Order: sequence, then structure tokens, then C-alpha cells
Amino acid sequence: MQSVSFDGREIRLTTGRFAPQAGGSVLIECGETSVLVTATRSGGREGIDFLPLICDYEERLYAAGRIPGSFMRRESRPPERATLIARLIDRPMRPLFPLWLRDDLQIVATCLSLDERVPPDVLAVTGASVATLLAKIPFHGPMAAVRVGLLGDDFVLNPSYREIERSDLDLVVAGTPEGVVMVEAGANQLPEQDVIEAIDFGYEAVGELIKAQLTLLKDLGIEQVLPEAKPQDDTLPKFLQKECAKPIGEVLKQFAQTKAERDDKLDAIKATVGEKIASLKEDDAVKLVVGGNGKALSNDFKSLTKKLMRDQILNEGKRVDGRKLDEVRPIQAAVGVLPKRVHGSGLFQRGLTQVLSCATLGTPSDAQEMDDLNPSTEKSYLHHYNFPPYSVGETRPMRSPGRREIGHGALAERALVPVLPSKESFPYVLRVVSECLSSNGSTSMGSVCGSTLALMDAGVPLKAPVSGAAMGLIKEGEEVRILTDIQGIEDFLGDMDFKVAGTEKGITALQMDMKITGLAVKSVAEAINQARPARLHILEKMLEAIDKPREILSPHAPRLLSFRIDPELIGTVIGPGGRTIKGITERTNTKIDIEDGGIVTIASHDGAAAEEAQRIIEGLTRRVSEGEVFSGSVTRVIPIGAFVEILPGKEGMIHISQLSESRVEKVEDVVNVGDQVTVRVREIDNRGRINLTLRGVAQQDQAPI
Repeated sequence: MQSVSFDGREIRLTTGRFAPQAGGSVLIECGETSVLVTATRSGGREGIDFLPLICDYEERLYAAGRIPGSFMRRESRPPERATLIARLIDRPMRPLFPLWLRDDLQIVATCLSLDERVPPDVLAVTGASVATLLAKIPFHGPMAAVRVGLLGDDFVLNPSYREIERSDLDLVVAGTPEGVVMVEAGANQLPEQDVIEAIDFGYEAVGELIKAQLTLLKDLGIEQVLPEAKPQDDTLPKFLQKECAKPIGEVLKQFAQTKAERDDKLDAIKATVGEKIASLKEDDAVKLVVGGNGKALSNDFKSLTKKLMRDQILNEGKRVDGRKLDEVRPIQAAVGVLPKRVHGSGLFQRGLTQVLSCATLGTPSDAQEMDDLNPSTEKSYLHHYNFPPYSVGETRPMRSPGRREIGHGALAERALVPVLPSKESFPYVLRVVSECLSSNGSTSMGSVCGSTLALMDAGVPLKAPVSGAAMGLIKEGEEVRILTDIQGIEDFLGDMDFKVAGTEKGITALQMDMKITGLAVKSVAEAINQARPARLHILEKMLEAIDKPREILSPHAPRLLSFRIDPELIGTVIGPGGRTIKGITERTNTKIDIEDGGIVTIASHDGAAAEEAQRIIEGLTRRVSEGEVFSGSVTRVIPIGAFVEILPGKEGMIHISQLSESRVEKVEDVVNVGDQVTVRVREIDNRGRINLTLRGVAQQDQAPI
């Protein structure tokens, strides 16, 4: 067992005890959180040109001493947060495997025990590296991950759930000995420099975990299997270089063309060279290399296109659409593009990337209940992202959201949460759906921009508008070029996809994924700083469409009133079997939600009805004191007295003996149903019943409101 300590917390690595038939396994623990991570490799598949890597994160509710709440009472489909952790494992691991590897690989992380002070996600990421090393899979590791929080002016390493809630920063940094390989962050509008310092702080801690992994391998007598470059026949690449380099280069320099025109021209060049290869003699070396397999031609043609595009950027500083390295594509923004049946809508377009975001205002009962290991059990802001095939001009079956859709929606959600109004000032549950209508790079940041527009159009009082930009990178040796607002081909053929979202004040979300084995913190800082002017330029264009949230909600949005009552009186409002609150909702045609803390939210399309419901509830929960005088209406008459509604929803009884100074034979001789009377509270008995009197009360007295 190996261990490493951070700020008094020890991370322990135990091997050789669990899952003996897996290729490699490790139990990684901190506090009472235990995560079992395994890595397994099976034989390669014929005819594939990609790495078949599967990363899974499994939650077991027994880890927190809970029984699943579903009908089946067992875990089934992974919850959203488990899917996001699976992506968190996949993203730093995938670029560290060699490009030639085609074996099936599966990494499975299972949370066996959960300590609410120790989130399991970063442990699972580090455990994936350890298990892969133990399985002797070719791997450019070790790799490790840590979380960084910011409490006051101090960075905190691997904070607890409660510390994360109070922190102005939730940053996950993953790295290798060569540099940073992944960044994932949410921030409370932090300046760029604070975020850069946090990344540097986290990467130093990553180094300690990397050392612990190397020590573990040494103690076990295991030698790390480093990827070796496999010799490949270069006959076809040389042939393509000779036949295609010039025409491909000419196409890449035609800056005024559209994406479709460029793709058509490149496809035509590839088709022409394919025909030329097909016409060669059978004994020709190129014909033998291709062997009728179109994948070889496609892969080598793509590699040549990638090389020429990167050389053009490195040597000439020109991108395929003619932009400068720090230039943003043309931007269009609009709001209210859909009828007000949709509470708010925003259309954002950057180049060929176009996103339609639609905002819906809901009541507190619309909040999403989360049945997973995270201590947070409810979400009041939901962001969903859809990526239909027509957005890239393709056809495929449309099924339930995949991991990519879930991840992009979570990123946009994280970018906007810091600027949402408090529940007390704006008690709506919010849902935004981003429909990607056209994609040519960074639809996730397009979703952030479109959603800001939609929320402002819906009248949500955001603390500040949020915009986002995707940064790219080309790295050849020591030469590094940072690209602003990357489009599809630059993402596909580049080395980095770095998304930065924030307000004019600072950053709210980051997500960086690498295709190389590490990047120096200095280059990460350069990308963050270069993103700021791009974000502000985009924000300026957005504010031309709508410069502040609308003051009037859609007529089809619910109207909410929110106020607080004494939590001890919640039962009074609900009543036996819920009869009281049901009666209020039926009487006023409203929807009422009461939280455990005493916050009452009333939803209605009729403002007057909502106010009436509020008056009734406030009347029910107002504490009445002996001697107070009220004016009210007689609601019932019984032989021994009359009931008077002294406050909305709250009644007291006048005993027949208290109706007059003289003897009363019959209640109806003094009062009848519907009469307005002024009464004094005579006493409140030990069962909370209010006893009233008319004796000694002048009927012209005005009761307090």
C-alpha cells in the first residue's frame, strides 16, 4: 500500500486484494470514501480505426447506507452525475493511450463507500491511472487528478462537499509529468489570474500523486509499459504527399469559401487520388498497401490535411477561413424568436454554429430530485442540450441523450449557476433547453450565450450576462499557437479544446481537454488570458440584442409569491390529511409549495388569486394574542355560539354567553351568518382554540390589519 498526504488528508492505494481477474485493480481511499478501480484489456478488433475505450463509473447506494428509491429498489440507469464522473475519467485518460492501440479497453470505477467529506470523483480519476499501469497497458502516464477550492483567500486541496458549497471555485486539474491534460471548473466570476494560480496550485499536488504511483510500481516490481512507435509502411503517405499536398494546400488557402464548399473540394481530391490508385497495376506498391481498404486512404488523407492545416497556422499565421489567430467569427444574436407560449427564447449564431435556447419558468415542485450519492438532493436549475444529426448535415437514429449531450448541458449549466438570482428573490425553478441547429465548433459555448439571451428574455434577473468562447491549440515541438473561437476542423485536427465562460467581471466555468500528453501551465494561462477579449467581444454583440432582463414575464409564465412562515406552523397550513392547504388551493385556484425551512411559494396566473392565498396563509400562521380586536364575518352559527373569521382562514368562537351583556336566548337573536362584527380575543385555550367576545367591544372600533 502507498499513501500520500495533502493538508492532513491521506490518500491510500491498496493493490492485490480485490478483483484478481481484472487486468489491474486498485482500491483508492481517502477518509471513509473507497473507490475500486479496475482496468481490463482484451484482444483487438479487426477493421476499426479508433481506440475502443470504455470508462464507467458505478454508484452503489449502499456506499452511503441507503436503499434505492426506484420501483425496482436497485440501481439501474446511471444518474446524470455518475455519467459526468465517467466522462471525467475518460477525458484525461483517452489522449494518453498510443494512437495505434486498437484493443478493447475498459476502466470501471465503483464507489464502495462514501464519506460526505470526501467526493469520490477525483479519486476515481487517479485510480484509473493506477489500474492501467498495473494492467501493463501501454500508457503515457502516470496521470493524477485533484480538486481545488477557494475559501476566502486560501486555496483548499480536495475540499469536502460542504466546503465546495461555500467555495468560490470548484476546480479539477488532471496532469501527467509532461503537464496539464484536463481542467474542469466552476467559479463565482473569478478573475483570470486567480484561476490560473489555482491550476498551478493543483498541478503541484498532482506531481505528488504521480510520484506515489511510480513508487507503488517500484515496490511491486512492475515495470511501466511505455507506448512504442510502431513502424508503418510510408508508401501510401508518400504517394499522397506527392499527389495531393499541392491541391489540398490550395483548398485550405481559399479563405472565402464555406465549410461545405471546402469539404466538397477535399472529398473530390480524395476521390481523384482513389481512382488513380485503383488504376495502378496490381503489383504496384501503393495498390498492395491500400489493398482495397478505403480506411487506409481516408486516414492518411486526413493526416496529410491535418499536417498542411497546422503548418499553415504555424508558418503563416492564417487559419482555414482566413481569420487571425485571435479573431472571432461573425456573430448574430436575437431574442423573442418564438411566441411567448415559450417563456423566453434566444438565438445565438457564431459562424456556422447556431443554437436556439428556450427558457421555462416553473414552480418549486418542478425541481429535480436527485437519487444518487451526492449529498445535494435537489436541482432548481436544469440545463439540457440536444444535438440532432441534421446540425452537422448527417442522418442517424435519434435516441436518448448520450454522454456528450449530458456533458455539454452540464457545462452550460455550471457556467450560468453563479449568476442566477437567489431563491428568495426569484423563487422559480428554471429549465433551459439548448437546441443545436447547426454545428461547426463549440456548440457548448453557443449554448451558454443562447441561454443567457433566453433567460434575460424570460425576465430572469441575472446578476450578470454570461458569454463563452472555445480556444484551440496547435503544438509542434516547442512551437505553440493559441487559437480563438475554433471551428470544427480546428477542433478535429488540433491539440486542445478549451472552453472558457464568464461575465465581464470574471470566469464562471472552464473545461479543457487535450489530445496530447500534457501542456505547460504557462500555455494554459495564455489560453485563459486570450479568451477574455473574445468573451467580452461576444458579450457586446449579445447585449445589442437585449441589454437587461425584461421587467415583465411572459403572460403564460406562472406568477409566484414567496414569503416565509414559522416552520413550526407548517402543519397548521397543511392541516389534517392536507385538507387545509387543499382547500386554499381549490378556493384560490393556485399551486402552493412549502419548504421545510418555512418558505411558502404560491404560483398562479392570476396575481389577485395568489395574493388572496397569501393572505389566507398569513392569517393561519399569525399568532393571535389575548385582548386583540378584530373585525370579521360570521361564518357559522351553532346553538352554543357563533364562529367568526377574524383572519383569512382563521376562526374563533363567540360563546352564546359572550354575545351580549344581557342574557341571550338564541344566537340568531344577535348575529347571523354573513354579519360583520368586531370582536375581542378573550382567551386562547390550551388546545390553541380562540375564544372571542362581543361584550365590552364597541362595534365601531376598527380592528388591526
